[in-house]
Amino acid sequence: MKQSKGLTMFSPDRRRVLQGLGAAGLLAATGGLPGRAQAATALKFMCWEGYDSPAILGPFEAAQDVSVSVDLITDSPGGFAKLAAGAWRDFDVVATDSPWVQRMGPAGIADFLDDAEFADVYESFYPQFRAPFAPLDFEGKATGLPTRWGWVGPTVNTKFDKLETWRSYAPCFDPAYKDKICLLDWGDWPIMPMALYAGIDPYKELDDAELNEIRLVLRALFKNTRAIVGDLSVAQKGLMDGSFRALIGGGTYCTSALRKDGQKEIMSIVPEPKDGLKQGIIWMEAGGVVKDPADPAKARALLRHLTSPEVAVDLAWTETTCNLVPSQAAEALFSDEQKDVLQMDYMWEAWEKSHFHTVAPNIDQMLEIWSQELAAAR
Repeated sequence: MKQSKGLTMFSPDRRRVLQGLGAAGLLAATGGLPGRAQAATALKFMCWEGYDSPAILGPFEAAQDVSVSVDLITDSPGGFAKLAAGAWRDFDVVATDSPWVQRMGPAGIADFLDDAEFADVYESFYPQFRAPFAPLDFEGKATGLPTRWGWVGPTVNTKFDKLETWRSYAPCFDPAYKDKICLLDWGDWPIMPMALYAGIDPYKELDDAELNEIRLVLRALFKNTRAIVGDLSVAQKGLMDGSFRALIGGGTYCTSALRKDGQKEIMSIVPEPKDGLKQGIIWMEAGGVVKDPADPAKARALLRHLTSPEVAVDLAWTETTCNLVPSQAAEALFSDEQKDVLQMDYMWEAWEKSHFHTVAPNIDQMLEIWSQELAAAR
């Protein structure tokens, strides 16, 4: 989840780089000519860890008679910057955080999707994700398909605290909770909730007064915080042993692995709206086809594969993390235990109380304020 700009879901230390077909291997597979010059025997896939699972890609490769070479990304902004700098010519499909898939449209590096071609896929989704789907729209054209999602809110160990206490971010500033709060140093994730608590919508253009208010809120937050960490495993350990009453800036990504291991006392919720302003944030990942793919039909087939109900279950339940998926048809395929781990009984309440994440207009300034106040606090 570390980053320099925008929203990502994972920190680099929880990532690894897989070896796939290199340039020489790709040329050999296509008779020594550039991959885009003739029919594809390989696809190059830029994605988060989890999407690369053999259980997910293996059946697709067998069915399509194609090999998929994977390039794992460590942060969405970095992946997008790589594509925008010209690497889009080397890739066919991307699965990353939805704001960056949407940005592929205006950047001219997306092969737009025909909603009619994917009508059956949209029909299998929950109504909230069906076409026309604004978060992935550019000038009336779809830049991708949603793949996974979740929410951002306080992560609490109910063995040591009550969920009701965290129906607001107020404890973050309560002297009674001094040195009991852990902030995840994950770019804009901890910043956006604090802006919302201050009564500021960070997804609109902000003026100097609003940016200064965010500065003051962060300053007060740092004074009441015990630890500011980027390593999720450290944060989770403190949450489990009671050193931290809550983790701020993560949400369902922080809970899934622990709940999967049987620690159901770990939960993420969304605070109640404050003065009419929703306090939660919905994050989403999406898959998109890069402009001029080696084999457009097979690139689109990979997106269809990732969003199919059976594969969606595998994508939701990986070794790294567990997340909700947009496929309503997949819900019946989850076990009761999986539904419990994923907090499915709470997901629509969280949705209704949350903003859908986009790249905020003033994110660079907010990240700079975070860095300045953090340096001063230390």
